[in-house]
Amino acid sequence: MRKSITLILLITVLFISCNQIKRKQNIEKPNVVIILIDDEGYGDVGCYGATGFETPNLDQMASQGMKFTNFYAAQPVCSASRAGLLTGCYPNRIGFSGALYPNHKIGMNTEELTIAEMFKEQAYTTACFGKWHLGSEKEFLPLQQGFDEYVGLPYSNDMWPHSNVTGERLSDDKKGAKYPELPLIEGNEIVERITSLKDQDKLTTLYTEKAVDFINRNAKNPFFLYVPHTMGHVPLGVSDKFRGKSEKGLYGDVMMEIDWSVGEISKALEKNGLTDNTILIFTTDNGPWLNFGNHAGSSGGLREGKSTSWEGGQRVPFIIRWPGNIPEGTVCNKLACAIDILPTLAAITDGKLSDNKIDGVDITSLWKGNFETTPRETMLYYYGKNNLNGVRKGNWKLVLPHTYASYNAKPGNDGHRGKTIKTAVEKPELYNMMRDPGERFNVIEYYPEKVQELMEIVEKSRKELGDLNVGIEKGNENREIGRIED
Repeated sequence: MRKSITLILLITVLFISCNQIKRKQNIEKPNVVIILIDDEGYGDVGCYGATGFETPNLDQMASQGMKFTNFYAAQPVCSASRAGLLTGCYPNRIGFSGALYPNHKIGMNTEELTIAEMFKEQAYTTACFGKWHLGSEKEFLPLQQGFDEYVGLPYSNDMWPHSNVTGERLSDDKKGAKYPELPLIEGNEIVERITSLKDQDKLTTLYTEKAVDFINRNAKNPFFLYVPHTMGHVPLGVSDKFRGKSEKGLYGDVMMEIDWSVGEISKALEKNGLTDNTILIFTTDNGPWLNFGNHAGSSGGLREGKSTSWEGGQRVPFIIRWPGNIPEGTVCNKLACAIDILPTLAAITDGKLSDNKIDGVDITSLWKGNFETTPRETMLYYYGKNNLNGVRKGNWKLVLPHTYASYNAKPGNDGHRGKTIKTAVEKPELYNMMRDPGERFNVIEYYPEKVQELMEIVEKSRKELGDLNVGIEKGNENREIGRIED
């Protein structure tokens, strides 16, 4: 009898101790907040050289942490870029290309492991507030991809039956007239329809309030918070508290409100004593939509913008803060990509990666300030359905023959869309990113050995992932996008 009581007591003590250890481990795991902006260019943050408006909260975040100067979105377009960030894969590896539209019966394949699912396996609470754009059918929405909470739009805010300039309902002969009214979704259900430009003005504040409330409710639990803002995608929307505040006009107003949002999230972390134990990340999904003129951002002197494989389309701001772990006020010039975020966070939190092959690499060493390391050596510039338009290794970028829509034309103004020019790269071009980040001087004739070195990467990539530019529709390692069977 005495032995039985002793055994029961021992089991009870062990159970309590295990729970306490588990609780302590959960507390020590860092929270993670990722803020993703839409169509914001490399030159649209103060510490990256923005003019016409100020971003004091982002500048402070950079002074307290690290900014990257050679950081890339996974692709220079909405859906593909987000798919890469959330899975650690080049988007074409998992079947993603371009931007998904309303009523598309495709989306993120549930066989792919998302960053939210990686955190859920570690007992994190997860939330997404903002633009999803990885499938608008219920089967593909955030709650089916590892998130506990979701409020936001399922796709871009210009995919609605209204004029992006006046907000008026489109006539039946206009493109987009058949789109449904923009659905604001909570969980899996539509709770409101966005039917006017005035409705769009409230989105940045709405997402921010949801994010702050989530932080307040989960201060005692490890959490992952993803805030993919709708802005600054056209049509631009901004609250009254920032309208007319910037020298740069409406786009500058929008950037100021985005910066305010970063500040509100930072304040919520500080208020709850979470600043030191939270990894806070800020980046954008691609470069600026330049043919919208004064309603577009700045590429900061880089060539071209969104939807191109030139630097202005894919090189984006990246700022990260994690006090006590990331050295304050540092600048990292090493190559990195949004697909590296997932494996890096998995390494930091002891998370399990997918059994499927991913393309991201662990860049923890860079986050910790060890710039002697080079975790990412190469970068592939895929775009279109599955077109390999370029490859970078170190400071060298080889641009492959391809066609693209150039912004070298008169832009639009006040919300009107300007033209683009169909342009072709006829022969391979070589650029030195250290000397010529604006890609102005093709030096291919001087460095044949570099071309050969980069072409070896090209051929390997074509075998793995395909390249429609040379007629290879798929490689031997592409996977399927998620589909709803009829």
